Amino acid sequence: MFKSREGQRVPNVAFRVRENNEWKTVTTGQLFDGRTVVVFSLPGAFTPTCSSTHLPRYNELAPAFFANGVDSIICVSVNDTFVMNEWARDQECENVVLIPDGNGEFTEGMDMLVDKADLGFGKRSWRYSMLVKDGVVQKMFIEPDRPGDPFEVSDADTMLEYVNPKAKRPAQVAIFTRAGCQYCAQAKALLSDLGYAYAEVPLPHTTRSRVVGAVSGEQTVPQVFIDGEHIGGLEALEQWAKSAKKAA
Repeated sequence: MFKSREGQRVPNVAFRVRENNEWKTVTTGQLFDGRTVVVFSLPGAFTPTCSSTHLPRYNELAPAFFANGVDSIICVSVNDTFVMNEWARDQECENVVLIPDGNGEFTEGMDMLVDKADLGFGKRSWRYSMLVKDGVVQKMFIEPDRPGDPFEVSDADTMLEYVNPKAKRPAQVAIFTRAGCQYCAQAKALLSDLGYAYAEVPLPHTTRSRVVGAVSGEQTVPQVFIDGEHIGGLEALEQWAKSAKKAA
């Protein structure tokens, strides 16, 4: 059974990281002293749940955390710095600081080191998250102690709910586009002006009409979706923006 370390200081550890082809030492003091930090720890870089859900959602909700008093978000994994650096590039997680706990010292100090030898992983971290203020653990969400890799409480939404139940989450925005489309460019500019971070889905000529038709019932791009709602093309987006502005 894993024990919570709420009310205790985080372990005093020095992490060896590689930045700009040079070795650098980062201490827990530098990461936590005088700061409010959200930490989540996971079994390993490039592993399925960690890559598909755990890290991406913290990165996505980072603006909401920052708007509610959190200074930084840290992901800790028992991997070396080269692996963590490559994972960061692969994930494009610019809002999260990835820390390599290569020797497992921080994880062991948190009493979260587990044996994954049956998977060929060796010693790794159990999955958990915590809110740390000035180096002291305020709250921990520890996954239940059962076989496998449970992922129920250490997620970003659960942590944000604890930080502020009324926190506004970033809108989910996607736009279908094609290369050289001036209306697509105008729609993207409008989304940016409205303050939306969007996911662009560029479509090739060979499949564009089928994909757009299957998803939206339309045949042209751009097609914009916000929080599960199909807004439509550029003109529809402009009208939607005007209506949203009046309602605000």
